[in-house]
Amino acid sequence: MIYRLVWENLKHRPVRTLLSAIFIGVQVTLILTIVGLSDGTFGEMQERSRGTGADIVIRPPNSTVIQFTGNMMHGKELVAKVRQQPHVKIATGVLVQGIGNFQSISGIDLADFKAMNGGFTYIEGGPFQHPNDLMIDANFARFRKLHVGEPLDLGNGFNWNICAVVEPGKLSQLFAQLQPLQEMYSATNQVSAVYVQVDDPANIPAVKDQLQKLLDDYVILTMQQLLDMISVDNVPLVKGFTNVVIGISLVVGFLVVLLTMYTAVLERTREIGILKALGASPGYVLGVLLREAVLLAVIGTVAGIAMTYGSKWLLHFVLPPMLTEIAVPRWWPIALAISLVGGVLGAIYPGVKAARQDAIEALSYD
Repeated sequence: MIYRLVWENLKHRPVRTLLSAIFIGVQVTLILTIVGLSDGTFGEMQERSRGTGADIVIRPPNSTVIQFTGNMMHGKELVAKVRQQPHVKIATGVLVQGIGNFQSISGIDLADFKAMNGGFTYIEGGPFQHPNDLMIDANFARFRKLHVGEPLDLGNGFNWNICAVVEPGKLSQLFAQLQPLQEMYSATNQVSAVYVQVDDPANIPAVKDQLQKLLDDYVILTMQQLLDMISVDNVPLVKGFTNVVIGISLVVGFLVVLLTMYTAVLERTREIGILKALGASPGYVLGVLLREAVLLAVIGTVAGIAMTYGSKWLLHFVLPPMLTEIAVPRWWPIALAISLVGGVLGAIYPGVKAARQDAIEALSYD
């Protein structure tokens, strides 16, 4: 009986119920979108790192998870020294040149890169032919609507020629030949990282220790260590921002339900008086309003999850290709819990107010 009363109360005010559910849904969508962007972007970074085929990565001193502190000098000599170490199968240097908007060009030795991971799968075009040739992955090509043979200015005044569109998932989204890129950015014989492949996975720890002794100032990580570090938990700014969004969403849900329930109590003063005159206890009245708040939170959460797919579709065309949103079903129960907490907290004051109303005064309310 009480659940039918709750449902009828919400049905009796369809516009307010719909708007309240939408507002709750918006805060759920905001949470799921932020988390989906974080997980999607870091997940793609992990996929590209894994796609190099390397077992060990050598980076400049004091490098962070997503940022290099500078280039390593004498790159050719450094790569040659690494190749001479026991159990090292392949080593190749890469120059990472930032171009803004979270984007960078990776200068590679195509032959070494192919030997390490099998090379690229070409969707259009083929390997480098000229110093100004640039390979782009399919995500970047889709976002910028680019095809093979078209020129591309990346903001440095130098016109690249797109020689290939390749499948994504290997190191970067933009690739140039190592030596021309070094000369273009006055980084002759410099590399940003050295990727190392070992002859046997069982030898990875020994090779890492050996390289650490040889290059004690450098950051040397196994690929698994690097993948473990590429996460939201290791980037305080992203994690902090997500927590702020969750806090704001909780406040929004609280205020929306507080306003909705408070207005409902005022409008239903006589109805509450009738219920109390018929013997309804204060706990019964409070229970009706709390159940309405919970139902609103559930409806709003479902609406928010549905709207997340709309935001994902929209952001697919708006965001730079380095940023990717994915669905995060594991966060749906968390989003529901946040909505429920906000909803219940928002319903407590109006519910207590309604439960304490005197039946005679409520019946005389005009």
